[in-house]
Amino acid sequence: MKNADVAKRRDEAVSRGVGMTTQIYADRALNAEVWDIEGNRYIDFAAGIAVVNTGHCHPKVMAAVAEQMGRFTHTCHQVLPYENYIRLAERLNEKVPGNWKKKTIFATTGAEAVENAVKIARIATGRNAVIAFGGAFHGRTFMGMTLTGKVEPYKKGFGQMMPDVYHVPFPQEVHGVPTAVALEGIQKLFKADVDPARVAAIIMEPVQGEGGFYPAPTDLVKAVRKLCDDHGIVMIADEVQTGFARTGTMFAMQAHGVAADITCMAKGLGGGLPISAVTGRADLMDASQPGGLGGTYAGNPLGVAAANAVLDVIEEEDLCARANELGSRLKQKLEAIRATTPEIMDIRGPGFMVAVEFGKPGSKEPDAGFTTRVRLEALKRGLILLTCGVYGNVIRFLAPITIPEAHFAEAMTILEQSVAAARNG
Repeated sequence: MKNADVAKRRDEAVSRGVGMTTQIYADRALNAEVWDIEGNRYIDFAAGIAVVNTGHCHPKVMAAVAEQMGRFTHTCHQVLPYENYIRLAERLNEKVPGNWKKKTIFATTGAEAVENAVKIARIATGRNAVIAFGGAFHGRTFMGMTLTGKVEPYKKGFGQMMPDVYHVPFPQEVHGVPTAVALEGIQKLFKADVDPARVAAIIMEPVQGEGGFYPAPTDLVKAVRKLCDDHGIVMIADEVQTGFARTGTMFAMQAHGVAADITCMAKGLGGGLPISAVTGRADLMDASQPGGLGGTYAGNPLGVAAANAVLDVIEEEDLCARANELGSRLKQKLEAIRATTPEIMDIRGPGFMVAVEFGKPGSKEPDAGFTTRVRLEALKRGLILLTCGVYGNVIRFLAPITIPEAHFAEAMTILEQSVAAARNG
């Protein structure tokens, strides 16, 4: 088979609404390497968008899934429950930040986790309004895309969004947007648009993912926590992309010393299998009547088995420390490249959730064209990169945290070559 031949079949069979970053059709993968159906080999700095933090086909994860497959693949937890679902909930209740009794539910996707978090906040508070941030990404369901702070491609053409959702600016120091602007935005909402006594939740990503890998400043996180405490608002942390060692701590909120009332998780939790979770204060999580939460595939036994193994791997291989080490070395490489690349506006991100932002030299004008050239030059050389940001001018680095040393070094060489080629092209 050829990639081009399969691509033609895809165009005929699959909705164009499902976007494509590459025309590489995967055949097999191992840790940070992927081989396509033509036998070409790539180093994967996308990791399925921060899903395989523990690498493709980690042997411990694969063994756990295989063992579970030999027992059963599905019963629906609401019909015939299973112990490993409870064990995973116990472990997340312990690991998610917050010095209070916590409870957990499982779903299948990150968007479902966000939807459930909003449902829980609304029923627990008896309120309706939700505040989110510009540039945020919270999913493609109707509530998820309403909360998302980016119109194209996520909202464009899909009609009216959900009511009672409000957006405020997110701090971006490189673009001259400090924390004070975000907090002023919330206060203006309270004065002009929505009584804080009607606000059920404020939802935020500790590091914006699709929005451009902008880390939330600690002063913002602490100020939002205080606002929520002062007004009886539920604070929701969307850790779908930031969770599970990616930022150098198990959860990104730990770096701020702040605990959200509810935490949304997915992606890295399942090590490649679809599973998501919502963990929060027990009093909030118990506000719903039985049957109000859950789903047929929610907490599928295979995903639960994989997730328990992922937590083991993170602990046994000290992946939080590994993320900090790799991220530091990646930033050093990017700083070295910046010395000869005036297009680099900013290098940022905690742990191994690093990004580089490109702009036209001598200005703050985003340069999406240069960013795309870097990505395509890297792809030609066998390195898979992802772009992000409202202006499409950010490259985000999301390699598996388990990437072998030789493959990391190879990727750094390709990155340097690709930036130079983009400048010369």
